[in-house]
Amino acid sequence: MPQTIPTLRVVLIGICMLAAAGLAYAMKPTRQAAGADTFQLETAIPRQFGTWIEQKQQVQIVDPRQQETIDRIYSQVLMRSYVNAEGVRVMLSIAYGSNQSDDLQVHRPEVCYPAQGAQLLSTVNANLPTQWGEIPARRLTTQFGPRHEPVTYWVMVGDRAIIGSLQGKLAQLRYGFRGQIPDGMLVRASTIDPDDERAFAQQARFLQDLLAAVPPETRKRLSGLQ
Repeated sequence: MPQTIPTLRVVLIGICMLAAAGLAYAMKPTRQAAGADTFQLETAIPRQFGTWIEQKQQVQIVDPRQQETIDRIYSQVLMRSYVNAEGVRVMLSIAYGSNQSDDLQVHRPEVCYPAQGAQLLSTVNANLPTQWGEIPARRLTTQFGPRHEPVTYWVMVGDRAIIGSLQGKLAQLRYGFRGQIPDGMLVRASTIDPDDERAFAQQARFLQDLLAAVPPETRKRLSGLQ
């Protein structure tokens, strides 16, 4: 049988496929944007600032499966409780991961709270005002039995605070074009309070006081604000 001579169209398609594969390989991130990072949450976050002082927490029992996920995704996790002179108690959690790739993205509270048995009552985007600008944040209300816990949090991908998975993916692409893998951070504050409006106001004041108490370079790492 006579051999079929490849048409010009087939050859061009083959060349394009090879070029696309080569471009995808060339654009694959190969180095972490954070580099040899010396950022340490334990020393970067003060134990006392403004009218807030750390209150030692009782030892919490964590689901082993949840702990395994935390250990895999994050290289540093800080969990503290703070109390002010008025007796307001705020729980602060900051989780940092040096590798914010597709399979190692920060786990958002909308996922973590229900995974631990809590009911997610509401979710709303809200810009958190500070003297340096606004932080795109998210506010949740959660319920675990009689425990009503409003939550304020934001996510950092590289040097920017982002809302939602689409913004996170775009931030990853921005670094990917430079051959870099961004780091990621989740900053979360919560209180046990049946009054959502009061709780969110107290959390905003706490986070504003925290950002005011740290050096500019730490504030930028935590919030993206100059």
